[in-house]
Amino acid sequence: MTTLLVVDHPEQWPLRIPGAEVISADAYLRTARFSELRQARVYNLCDSYAYQTAGYYVSLLAAARGHRAMPSVATIQDVKSRALLRADDELEELIERSLHTIRSKRFELSIYFGCNLAERHADLSRAIFNLFPVPLMRASFSKSSTTGKWRPSSITPIPVGDLPASHAGFVRQVIENHFARRGPAGRSGRTVKYEHDLAILANDEERSPPSNREALKRFERAARGQGFDVDFLGPDDYGRIAEFDALFIRETTKPNHHTYRFASRARAEGLVVIDDPESIIRCGNKVYLFELAKRLDLAIPPTMVVSSARTDEIIRELKLPCVLKQPDSAFSEGVFRADTREELSAGLQRLLSRSDLVIVQSFMPTEFDWRVGVLDRQPLFVCRYYMADGHWQIYQHGERRTKEGEHETIAVQHAPRDVLQLALRTANAIGDGFYGVDIKTVNGRHVLMEINDNPNVDRGIEDAVLGDELYERVMKVFKARVDAEKQFKPTP
Repeated sequence: MTTLLVVDHPEQWPLRIPGAEVISADAYLRTARFSELRQARVYNLCDSYAYQTAGYYVSLLAAARGHRAMPSVATIQDVKSRALLRADDELEELIERSLHTIRSKRFELSIYFGCNLAERHADLSRAIFNLFPVPLMRASFSKSSTTGKWRPSSITPIPVGDLPASHAGFVRQVIENHFARRGPAGRSGRTVKYEHDLAILANDEERSPPSNREALKRFERAARGQGFDVDFLGPDDYGRIAEFDALFIRETTKPNHHTYRFASRARAEGLVVIDDPESIIRCGNKVYLFELAKRLDLAIPPTMVVSSARTDEIIRELKLPCVLKQPDSAFSEGVFRADTREELSAGLQRLLSRSDLVIVQSFMPTEFDWRVGVLDRQPLFVCRYYMADGHWQIYQHGERRTKEGEHETIAVQHAPRDVLQLALRTANAIGDGFYGVDIKTVNGRHVLMEINDNPNVDRGIEDAVLGDELYERVMKVFKARVDAEKQFKPTP
């Protein structure tokens, strides 16, 4: 992919980046060679992004040409928004921690690709860059005369010609590091040319990640086979999303979480994204699933949605034992079985302290649960997940370790037809992303338990039948969707 550094005055640009071409804004806007490029990554380093300036049009036309621009037009508009400049609690705390020793009433922070010369401002610089991915910017702050607290007042680009001479060495190092990690010449010295760029969001610190390391390697290899260069992102890489064509989230998703913010930013920047933000919201709450199942007349266990500790009513309707579920529970966490009235009362009190609504269902003991993986409205894999030894769930979470039941993967064509039909009806009502539908078979009747976006794909489990073909199928969906996005590039 061609990488372009667009500046107002190329002669003022101080660095030579291997594989990147430095051009003027006028050349990018007017020269046929650049408008005809199918693939380009555009770093917009113009002096101003004000409406209808050359800098504004560079990012605007980059979007029209199917190029990836930093900053995007969406970011440029966000920078202007006074509402977004109002710090949330987390950012407010970070600002105070970073600036509390400054005695003046005003302060300007120079941020170069998310970095600042002073180590004490590193976290704040990265947070602002994640919020506003502008390559070279100046964040201005003012101290309130009444509260004494710092507040952000503006974000502006730093003209290339205004880079302080004393910062030159640091700026050079930051930019070289950026392009070495995600550079036009290929990361870590790679010479292979790739057509597209894929980001995979993963978290090494996660207790129960949706894919183990070997599976992530297989996804990476399959993606390269489909023409994607691949970068693994972590929670701190939010500001880099616009550099990619697609985002694959392989971290457990939640609506009130950075995974949702990644998905939303990716969607706003025009990336193909799995899981999409709508699927995260819909699958991330079991109350939504209950209402969806009622509307579609899907078989589910006897269920109550409660907002108060109506113990007697629950026992009368559902009997004991019953299962209490926190609406956003995942991987068997936030799910409790109540065998007695006392356990039911205590469980309700605990869960209602976290959520105004709680799901309670009749307990349906089975030897295993079906899991049907659905991608792009088609079944991808089918597994039987057996209960953990001596436990009533697939996962038994302990203080030090999690015990997991056995598993069995079967070919899709050998799975019960009714199980597949129930899974597809459920998943297709959510969207066209990647889902795991959990189903129990009780007395010959198939019952929907839940649907998860971001389903498990671990090497040796879900891929036991298809092997590498499973990973290839996922990446073929990404490739088809990215190609479909690109084919709408306007004809010059």
